[in-house]
Amino acid sequence: MSAVKQVFALGFPWQTLDPFLFCVYHKDDFPAGNGHSGPAVSLAGRNIGQDFNMIDGWNMYHGDTVPGFPAHPHRGFETITVVNEGLVDHADSLGAAGRYGGGDTQWMTAGKGVQHSEMFPLTKTDEPNPMVLFQIWLNLPAKNKMVEPHFGMLWSEDIPMVEVNDAQGRLTTLKAVAGVFQGHIPPAPPPQSWAADAGNDVAVWNIKMSAQGTFELPAAAAGLNRVLYFYRGDQASVDGQILTPKQGAQLQSDVAVTLTAGSEACEFLVLQGRPIGEPVVQHGPFVMNTDQEIHQAFADYRRTQFGGWPWADSDQVHKDTKGRFAKHADGRIERKP
Repeated sequence: MSAVKQVFALGFPWQTLDPFLFCVYHKDDFPAGNGHSGPAVSLAGRNIGQDFNMIDGWNMYHGDTVPGFPAHPHRGFETITVVNEGLVDHADSLGAAGRYGGGDTQWMTAGKGVQHSEMFPLTKTDEPNPMVLFQIWLNLPAKNKMVEPHFGMLWSEDIPMVEVNDAQGRLTTLKAVAGVFQGHIPPAPPPQSWAADAGNDVAVWNIKMSAQGTFELPAAAAGLNRVLYFYRGDQASVDGQILTPKQGAQLQSDVAVTLTAGSEACEFLVLQGRPIGEPVVQHGPFVMNTDQEIHQAFADYRRTQFGGWPWADSDQVHKDTKGRFAKHADGRIERKP
């Protein structure tokens, strides 16, 4: 029997299932930079502060001089930011900071509350600055919604890239951000994450297939929510069910799935996990279990600002940095080329 339970059109953001709350795919063909991390073109005609119209193939989002998302709060869930191309500058109310990209992933547990900014500095002034990333929200169970916030980096050098050839030698590459694949173990998620318990079978896999290639997505445990998002290519077959780009498929988790690419290379994202199965009450940047907890989140943020904002700018950009880095809240610093 087919593993495909239903097929649906992808919206913006993409639809998700428990334990995931949100997923958005950003692909921006940013132009060359102006030497100050912003675009070296006119911003006329853009709704600055709310620019999501993809004029000329890119957005400013909530930024006014640098593209991105200036300081904003979260409580009660985790953000997973997978950056395949481009750079992201992170800053938060814990004093943590970082510049990452080119295959890196940032995994942040908001827990009881944190402010952070995510800006997209356009560092190249003599050529375009393409950006490709996924922003994923993973819920926290009630017992962990008020844990201490945690900022973590999963560097590209440490994330497994598993290569599989089909019978005709056509290559599929699977990037395992979370979830063991064929014995390849990703870096550990944050300690209070739903993904930290192996029994929850959380997986975040980015799959890239050669044209006309085949690949088997192996069966997992029963009772998981498993969703396949098809976002690049001309068409693909999922257990014989034809998908076109910007379609998703909910899959039965305990049945292996055969993927076949069309005449073009294809790319997919897989989000999988055991449902938390608790009430979800969301209001903007806060995700709790009850309305009362949401009201309390707003009251706490008004009172404490979740630690305040220790940076010079709400759209903090690390202009003097050399290469990728992470500064953790305890002062520990990691540097990468």
